[in-house]
Amino acid sequence: MRGSNHTGMRQFNERIVLQAIRHHGAIAKADIARLTQLSTQTVAIIVSRLMDDGLLLKQDRVRGKIGQPSVPLSLNPDGAYSLGLQVGRRSLEVLVSDFLGQPRHRLQYTYPYPDPDVVLPNIEKGLAHMQATMGKDWDRVVGIGLTAPLSLHHWSDQMGGAAGKALQRWEALDLRATVQALTTLPVEFAKDTTAACVAEMLQGHGRMVENYLYVFVGTFVGGGLVLAGHIVAGQRDNAGAIGSMPMGIASATQKPAQLLQMASGWHLEQTLEQAGFAPQLVHQDAIMDPAYTAYVEPWLLQAGQALSMTAVSATALMDLDAVIIDGSLGRSLVEALIRATRERITQYNLDGLQAPTIMSGQVGAHARALGGSLLPLHTQFFPIKDIFLKEDLA
Repeated sequence: MRGSNHTGMRQFNERIVLQAIRHHGAIAKADIARLTQLSTQTVAIIVSRLMDDGLLLKQDRVRGKIGQPSVPLSLNPDGAYSLGLQVGRRSLEVLVSDFLGQPRHRLQYTYPYPDPDVVLPNIEKGLAHMQATMGKDWDRVVGIGLTAPLSLHHWSDQMGGAAGKALQRWEALDLRATVQALTTLPVEFAKDTTAACVAEMLQGHGRMVENYLYVFVGTFVGGGLVLAGHIVAGQRDNAGAIGSMPMGIASATQKPAQLLQMASGWHLEQTLEQAGFAPQLVHQDAIMDPAYTAYVEPWLLQAGQALSMTAVSATALMDLDAVIIDGSLGRSLVEALIRATRERITQYNLDGLQAPTIMSGQVGAHARALGGSLLPLHTQFFPIKDIFLKEDLA
């Protein structure tokens, strides 16, 4: 990242300095000036302001080198906090992250399906709980990142019964506005799988891999797309919506299944429930016990085939480096799905393609809530105006 010495760029240059320290760890002012191409005087002024705001900490002096001992500067984990609210199809998660993007407090409410009459009171209860838990630190919370599946009511046919009727009520509800009415903190909204992709981009493989399809497998499967190190949202914020990807060729008499129907945890849940087992097993490592093999293996075969087709199709279109798979299912089940996908992708004709690396996500089951909590931090402290960046002509 490169800064600008032009006047009127104070806030942007502050973000550039914070980003340099975030990427490189504790560094001295001289190194910050070198990395950002800001003048040493500008860096000194910015550092002084950030220290006054409690966003930076001085580390012990580094001695033993030529010249004066340097004083490395690091981000203050307690400099700011952000809160994530993740409305899922099986649970509500409330998560507080510190200035480093690390989770500090977490709370979860579970339910059989997302009924607004259950979810909204729990959101209010969760906010009150976190405020009481954090005490004075609550004053340093900069915002709330709210995440949920887009158009929850669209899945009413999939879930059916009382769950379907509850989901239909989301159509007339503006979730962001409803949550905003519960708090004085600014509320930002993002699709849940996009938020999970944000978490992987900022805290996981995204720090090293620039072009990838992100896949999150939970009750339903969804994804996000990162190209050149930036999330691609699309005209309708629906880029990477792989759940709708067709898994075959349509005919005049038949529409092919979508990935949603082939690789979602929902279908394994239904199979287990019909066999007399608790559907929540899919979120526990116990799901890999031999007692459930007869139900798990067919799902892994089908889901692995569907995800491998998705990976090859996406790579042919976007020349991806990797496909990163994560999820809220039991960790051992997610890892088994990744292995199944790797095995099936070798069955495709990859002539003309560089096969993407199939990688395991580094963030895990809480990626959606963590990504939500990172949204306000990103908005307020990250240099997002790329147009102002200097070109590196070296």
